[in-house]
Amino acid sequence: MKNTKHLVLTALFLALGIVLPFLTGQIPEIGSMLLPMHLPVLLCGFVCGWPYGLAVGFITPLLRSLLFGMPPMFPKAVAMAFELAGYGCLAGLLFRILPLKNIFRIYLSLLGAMLGGRIIYGLVCIPLMGIANVPYSFEIFFASTVIEALPGIILQLILIPILLLALQKANLIDLSTKGNYHE
Repeated sequence: MKNTKHLVLTALFLALGIVLPFLTGQIPEIGSMLLPMHLPVLLCGFVCGWPYGLAVGFITPLLRSLLFGMPPMFPKAVAMAFELAGYGCLAGLLFRILPLKNIFRIYLSLLGAMLGGRIIYGLVCIPLMGIANVPYSFEIFFASTVIEALPGIILQLILIPILLLALQKANLIDLSTKGNYHE
């Protein structure tokens, strides 16, 4: 039953990753800066575990690009696939192995996943931008992953812990047992 529940939740997180950009896109000034695909990927890693978070993270931007043309497949969606796979994987993995309690474990796992995903994105962009013959530098990396993403970073730091604690309060996950979904 546990695998079935994880598969259903994984499908839900994937669907949210496809749909949320439509909602945030209604705010032209900061819609894409809210990083709407990141939220369900991070939640999937925390709730279902790192393999599911990795899969949702990798599939979401590629599927969204195939279905709607956004983000553009190359190089953006390909780079995002690796970035979001890193987010989902690291969120679930760090949450599983860190010995801290509740909120501290959530924040440390979240920060580690956010940092790791951005590093993966930067490393993947180096060859992809070279192939695409698009200039890429540390300044461009920093601007796109930190400065332009600041509203999304803030949203993730606020919303992810609140949602995880709400899921625990509703007895849907148990944060004391590494975020496993209740049987």
